[in-house]
Amino acid sequence: MKKVHLVLGSGGARGMAHIGVIEMLEEEGYEICEVIGCSMGAVVGGIYCAGFLEEYKQWLSGLTKSNVFSLFDFTFTTQGFVKGDKVFHKIQEFTGEQKIEQLKIPFTAVSTDILNKKEVHFTTGNLFKALRASIGIPGVFTPVMNDDSILVDGGVLNPLPLNLVRKKEDAIIVAVNLNGAAQYFPKQQITAKETDANSYWEWLPKFPVISKKEDTVQQKALPKLSLFDLLNTSYDFTQDRLTEMMIENHSPDLLIEVPRNCCNVFEFYRANEVIEAGKNAYRKAMNAKKNSAP
Repeated sequence: MKKVHLVLGSGGARGMAHIGVIEMLEEEGYEICEVIGCSMGAVVGGIYCAGFLEEYKQWLSGLTKSNVFSLFDFTFTTQGFVKGDKVFHKIQEFTGEQKIEQLKIPFTAVSTDILNKKEVHFTTGNLFKALRASIGIPGVFTPVMNDDSILVDGGVLNPLPLNLVRKKEDAIIVAVNLNGAAQYFPKQQITAKETDANSYWEWLPKFPVISKKEDTVQQKALPKLSLFDLLNTSYDFTQDRLTEMMIENHSPDLLIEVPRNCCNVFEFYRANEVIEAGKNAYRKAMNAKKNSAP
């Protein structure tokens, strides 16, 4: 059985595609011997290493728009507007407390210490504290205070942490980039019940930052940008460049690229189709690798 070092990148709800990749690896007989994850990649990877991926998948698959909204513990501080604790308390209902050093598979979660300007790598300690530190998108989630550190999303410095792999001679490195090239996806069908009952959900991505007043033809031609659009797009651009540099310097044996437009950052109610997008991305990457082999 061939062994795999699995590196799971950041990307919000697109991280559910990691579940599809893991399922395909196991289905094709690979043994995952190490997982290194950043942000949502850390969440999926950590839960997998603890042995609860199927339970996590079933929970995600049952989420609706209103469920997702209810998991946001809004705080509206100057450091972020979501605390992010509520969702992990929910996950712990089926996983219980977990220590990283006691997981079934070696695991590393990556976070960023913005006070000391460095990466933080969690390989021991409370799993869910590490995951909470790893997902802290600046300006959205409140940072985690840890001793003399202020911890935010690992993607700030290392969205695809290939450099942390502890390579074994008989193993390959598989990396999953959640910011791959966009591709066509059929328009999602949303039931009337979801749309009518959860119109309040729409305020988050549409919170205005550019006035709707249109004085000139040029202004009318500009896209209507929201505060969230600006934050998310700018963050994605930075992650793209850092990911490119990491791949150039630490090329994996197999690079799986999930299309960046398979879902938006908070669309966790689309679990089934995003997991399938992960499986499709795996098949595409594996087929390309086989076809390029001499």
